[in-house]
Amino acid sequence: MTHENVTALDSVAEVRDLRVEVDGRAIVDGVRLSARPGRVTALVGASGSGKTTTGLALLGEYPPGARVTGDVRLAAGGLVGYIPQHPAAVLNPARRITALLTDIARPQVRHLPRARRREAARERVLRALTEAQLPDARSLLRRYPHQLSGGQQQRVVLAQALLLGARVIVADEPTTGQDALTKSRVVNQLAAVAARGIAVVLLSHDLDVVRALADEVLVMRAGRVVESGPPQRLWLAPRHEWTRALLQGQMSLPRSAASADPAPGEPVLRIRDLVARHRDGARGTTVVLRAPALDLCPGECLAVVGRSGSGKTTLARCLAGLHREHDGEIALDGTPLPRSVRDRDRAQLAAVQYVFQDARAAFDEHRPVLPQVARTAVRLRGVDDHAARTEALTTLTRLGLPADLVQRRPGQLSGGELQRAALARALLAHPRVLICDEITSGLDTVTRRGILDTLMTLLGDRDDLSLVLITHDLDTATLAHRIAVLECGELVEQGPAQRVLSEPSHPFTVSLMETTARLGAGAGPS
Repeated sequence: MTHENVTALDSVAEVRDLRVEVDGRAIVDGVRLSARPGRVTALVGASGSGKTTTGLALLGEYPPGARVTGDVRLAAGGLVGYIPQHPAAVLNPARRITALLTDIARPQVRHLPRARRREAARERVLRALTEAQLPDARSLLRRYPHQLSGGQQQRVVLAQALLLGARVIVADEPTTGQDALTKSRVVNQLAAVAARGIAVVLLSHDLDVVRALADEVLVMRAGRVVESGPPQRLWLAPRHEWTRALLQGQMSLPRSAASADPAPGEPVLRIRDLVARHRDGARGTTVVLRAPALDLCPGECLAVVGRSGSGKTTLARCLAGLHREHDGEIALDGTPLPRSVRDRDRAQLAAVQYVFQDARAAFDEHRPVLPQVARTAVRLRGVDDHAARTEALTTLTRLGLPADLVQRRPGQLSGGELQRAALARALLAHPRVLICDEITSGLDTVTRRGILDTLMTLLGDRDDLSLVLITHDLDTATLAHRIAVLECGELVEQGPAQRVLSEPSHPFTVSLMETTARLGAGAGPS
């Protein structure tokens, strides 16, 4: 295995016949890739297909204990920047955004007189944040990473790569969890990055973004590239069955269990005069969400949509007792819920369950998946260990996870498999309300469709279950009975899904619909 410089002018980075084995199993096999200045090369495929392993190879990083053969070559001075799918993992949680970025900018202004360095570094930071689609950068600088949405965190990491002057940027699912408007901006930004002569390697499940942005597409399955070519040719005449399956999975989801209206009744969850805040250091608190009135009825699916940073996750965390900085009332079956999860009793904890966007971070990496799932029934329902394990195995199997797989540790499961395990763990609480926070946003079209079908089947099978879908994706929102739209922390529109999607009344909802349609049509950067 070599990792060396290349001198060819037509390539900034090359991967030749890359093979990565872990425990005797090839997770990448025979991959060839050429990243050229000013061009976007996209890798698409299911979770676990080898996209991220290939992308990280450009940085010289491999899984622990991996056996690697093949060549990875970089042009002289070919610094590679990496934007991970879950950016919180690479942002220091104890440092403010301004400190994280200023550390990179400071060495770049040392040639200036000392009196000018601080302001010059700040200007570089603000410019990078603006280029990374964070125009409200000044208001974010004093926040910590956990006070930003997932999309905002992702764009901070992009700003880091831009500040570093990378010649190659590996973008791993850069539009995960983002609405159509933000996706469009990311497409424009990455196109602008490429226009400056930077090579972009895009790892993505989002076929609309790939079609709008990529110059070349590599379709991966089980570690191999099964098809490659320009997106126009792949979309019109796919040659491999897996490419056809991915494109088929992208088609609009059918209305299923949620198509029938739930029986009328008193709301299982009632929100009144909710005002949520974030602590902003010495400056006190900032209001990030206002929801005067919102109800969730028994058997109902409510989709909460909006752009990254609109307050969707804050709303979900308030419902689950994970965000205590709020006023107003959240009532379960007419009884107010304590603001903090620490003050809720076992029945209340079981009644409202949360499935996180980043399923990998929600599991202990050192313990097998099965006992972690079973623990929910023991802790929240008082079930004995043997019965809990049996129920956990039954639930996991129903969700498509075989017994041998769930005996493994989380690191040996794909993202889609871990999302199913996280869903099983929440279901073992026998919840009244299940909150799913962007749980399909990082998954390929085939896996996404499977998980959503599972959710709709669960909703149809259980009369006592209600579902809150936090999503940026209007296609996913079509599955819901009702839709609530958030913009800049305000609840701007709500109503039956069919009405909101066909006759939106708020300008933001209208713009969201229009941009979704434009991306779906394969429109490139504007």
